Amino acid sequence: MPAWLRRSLPTSPTYGRTQALLRELNLHTVCESARCPNHWECWSRGTATFMIGGDRCTRACAFCAVTTARPYPLDPDEPRRVAEATRRLQLRHVVITAVARDDLSDGGAHHFRRTIEAVRALNPGIVVEVLTPDFNGQEASVATVLSGQPDIFNHNLETVRRLTPQVRHRATYDRSLTVLAMARRLSGGRVITKSGLMLGLGETPNEVLEALEDLRRVDCEIVTLGQYLRPTLAHLPVVEYLSPERFAWYGEQARAMGFRHVASAPMVRSSYHADDFRLSPASGTHCGS
Repeated sequence: MPAWLRRSLPTSPTYGRTQALLRELNLHTVCESARCPNHWECWSRGTATFMIGGDRCTRACAFCAVTTARPYPLDPDEPRRVAEATRRLQLRHVVITAVARDDLSDGGAHHFRRTIEAVRALNPGIVVEVLTPDFNGQEASVATVLSGQPDIFNHNLETVRRLTPQVRHRATYDRSLTVLAMARRLSGGRVITKSGLMLGLGETPNEVLEALEDLRRVDCEIVTLGQYLRPTLAHLPVVEYLSPERFAWYGEQARAMGFRHVASAPMVRSSYHADDFRLSPASGTHCGS
């Protein structure tokens, strides 16, 4: 593994406090379930990305370490516990994601809305970002999530068009673009849309630029680009480790296309330092990058 991907583990006592809080409230995080390489840093900063709907996914994407299995029934108390954790962590920007719940008629959309509402009730003024599955392209489910009034609607494209069939189980490239377009249209342009790409799976530079252009065509405003890292030997292998300079170049290209905020570096993940994009929840305006 290249030197720029090697990281020392932080020793902040905040890590232990964050871990203890999540255990106490019996909450799942994508940080652990997806084996994110940044979770040591994020927990040491007192932040985490909450994963609702359980820790069992109905899909088996070839890049993802989240367990694939028949999910348990939704926990009706989970929204309250996410809200309480958000309050106790004193978050100003919270990211809420979920496993794919193809077993539910709405894909878990109402659970998203209840969680957003619970977080807002206990944390006035907070910026809420959701990172959703594709809900099988159901417009009603996207509308349900939007009815909770998140500030940022994130749905990851994950990879380029050519590689999507082998990377994303049961998802399609065009469906993901449609979901992002739905979020902008159904919200009347109020919600900010966001997406992300993993690089190093064998994509070409032209394919990456095409994917970025496709995201701009559906008015996606924030994009993240990071290095794919193989979570286990059972997952897709890394084809290429891109240099920090390559990521910087992709970031320049994305900014030139008109993205309002771009995060492009080897260790960037979809919700990594999400609060770097600062938003005034009262006005819905961008306050910096």
